Amino acid sequence: MTTLLIENTSFNTGQNLTLVGVPKSNAAQFEVNIGPNKKDIALQINPRFKFQDDENIVVCNSYQGGHWGSEHLEKSFPFGRGEEFMIIIEFRSEFVVTLPDASKIRFPNRIGAEQYSVITVNGDVRITKFKIE
Repeated sequence: MTTLLIENTSFNTGQNLTLVGVPKSNAAQFEVNIGPNKKDIALQINPRFKFQDDENIVVCNSYQGGHWGSEHLEKSFPFGRGEEFMIIIEFRSEFVVTLPDASKIRFPNRIGAEQYSVITVNGDVRITKFKIE
């Protein structure tokens, strides 16, 4: 289930993406994907409340050419079901993700593009604010 799909946008090196949302009260997980098209993902941020074998962990990864990269697991889990959050993604030579508790995740730009045009948010969440600046 896609909560938010933005195509033909310009998220460029040097810009920030701010997302504000609220996970559903029974949320298992949600994901934010940034990529050059609907198939490839330069950055996936995936907070997992209780999903598959994961509980209260943030997983970051990329998907290119039909293959997932190696996962980055973040132990900080500043998300609560039914509680508003804000995520800021800084697009530099890498992605710097600021979580709701101000902790930061650094994730490499594995695809290497300087602009991404597709942003999706999927899963158990309602997005209330979306801004690129």
